[in-house]
Amino acid sequence: MRLRDDRVAVRVPATSANLGPGFDCMGIALDLWDDVTVHATTGPTSVVVDGEGAGNVEQGEDNLVVRALRMALDRVGAPQVGLRMHCTNRIPHSRGLGSSAAAIVAGATLARALIGDAEVLGRHEILQIGTQMEGHPDNVAPAVFGGATVAWTNEETGHSGAVRLSPPSGIAPVAFIPDFELRTAAARQALPSHVPHEDARFNTARAALLSALLAGGEPGAETDLHSLLMEATRDRLHQEPRRRAMEASLSLVDWLRGAGYAAVVSGAGPTVLSLESVGADVRRDAAAAGWRVVPLGVPESGVQITRGGLAATGF
Repeated sequence: MRLRDDRVAVRVPATSANLGPGFDCMGIALDLWDDVTVHATTGPTSVVVDGEGAGNVEQGEDNLVVRALRMALDRVGAPQVGLRMHCTNRIPHSRGLGSSAAAIVAGATLARALIGDAEVLGRHEILQIGTQMEGHPDNVAPAVFGGATVAWTNEETGHSGAVRLSPPSGIAPVAFIPDFELRTAAARQALPSHVPHEDARFNTARAALLSALLAGGEPGAETDLHSLLMEATRDRLHQEPRRRAMEASLSLVDWLRGAGYAAVVSGAGPTVLSLESVGADVRRDAAAAGWRVVPLGVPESGVQITRGGLAATGF
């Protein structure tokens, strides 16, 4: 297998995982994008990063985008080459907005673009690569497919799958991004090894309800989307156990929900996500408390090829 293009580019969206009850399986794409360009060369690999992570991320073979690109090329038996890469990063790092999943999906999709064959490294193959590198598919799936997703991994086969959902217009995410980071590993260390059956049952019901709403399910005559979202985003499995690791984030969730907004911790935090638009007074007060408030749409498509032979089709 050969590389048909030597100059390619992709763009990949931010994501939010869990969405309250859907721990490690539910996610949503957000209209905040990283752009990555690559020139295949015969020389050593170099990476230039502008924006988020500049000066902090690896600039050679250990860069996460490069590692994912190389894994994808190896997976399909394509040749390895030197790379000159430029990343324009807008997704904050270590904030619970899927920056690592975005990097991995970008790298695997860059490999697809370099190969330039529409039959090689399709979205489901990229989902497998992303899940293998991330360890779980909750952020990877919406970065690949766009919209909202429910994803899983079959522990016996190791194969991951995802179902894409098309959220209704009432789903209008707003991110509350702090100026501090929280590593995913640190957030996971706060989780208990066992949970009560009652709490598991509670989350199962809310995750099922949230899936129905994100798929465009219509509320009954006696209720509305807002009321159902408030119920569907309740969680008993992972947010409260992490309170000591991100007290400010959970306090903001409490405040927003008390004000009537369906707010959750975004992924492993510390960003907080409201699934509904918020009032100007809320944006003002949150900003005054040090949170960057960013309204974000839900893109219909995930990662896109923007330069190369496959750019005309978008992927």
